[in-house]
Amino acid sequence: MTRPIRILGIDPGLRRTGWGAICCEGNRLSFLGSGTVTSNDTGSLAERLLELHGGLARVLTQWRPDEAAVEQTFVNVNAAATLKLGHARAIALLVPAAAGLAVAEYAPNAVKKAVVGAGHADKRQIRKMVQVLLPTADFSGDDAADALAIAITHAHQRRAPALAALAALAG
Repeated sequence: MTRPIRILGIDPGLRRTGWGAICCEGNRLSFLGSGTVTSNDTGSLAERLLELHGGLARVLTQWRPDEAAVEQTFVNVNAAATLKLGHARAIALLVPAAAGLAVAEYAPNAVKKAVVGAGHADKRQIRKMVQVLLPTADFSGDDAADALAIAITHAHQRRAPALAALAALAG
């Protein structure tokens, strides 16, 4: 029997960073919590990043995850927006790493494919499938739903190396 693993999924954004915490025990997933860390868009970039840092640090303190997963950045047409998203993503990577957690990264299309079955699913489809996979999930918006989808993706992907090792031992 495997011990329960708490996974924190993070959907980085400078205005809103979604987070979702799940528990993975074998093949069973259960919802722990979700929400959004926001920053004041009238503040300086440094102030906004500090707000995101503090908010994510509080989430880690509250939910005590064992592992974290963060969505990778996709490149926008607007270079300035991509750079700002990169800053927020750096905070999303830094906070769990500083807490000693292993941090995995997943491309947006990989998350969509893992949760919905199609790499180009829309937000509505992601929300619906998160609700199917985590029936007790309570999330307020797309950012939290996306973060839960990232956590679900990691729960599925983290088993792949273990399964490969077992197959190698058996073969």
